[in-house]
Amino acid sequence: MSLACRPGCGACCIAPSITSPIPGMPHGKPAGVRCVQLTADNRCAIFGRPERPLFCASLQPAADLCGADAGEAMRLIGELERATRPSP
Repeated sequence: MSLACRPGCGACCIAPSITSPIPGMPHGKPAGVRCVQLTADNRCAIFGRPERPLFCASLQPAADLCGADAGEAMRLIGELERATRPSP
């Protein structure tokens, strides 16, 4: 069974770092920082548009990424971010 994005979540637009340019964030964004393209109701303002980073488009709803609620999604994505962070 495939999952759909949870309305009002926005975890994938806050928890991970994004290293490619985003409109309004030319240097990307650090982990834990809200993307400027995330609307007040936690939807992507550039969803489906060519300026949306490929990283964002690659994220797909999945139980092991989204968990049971937005809080768990933030925790799971944060853990993945830390586990895949390049060494200094």
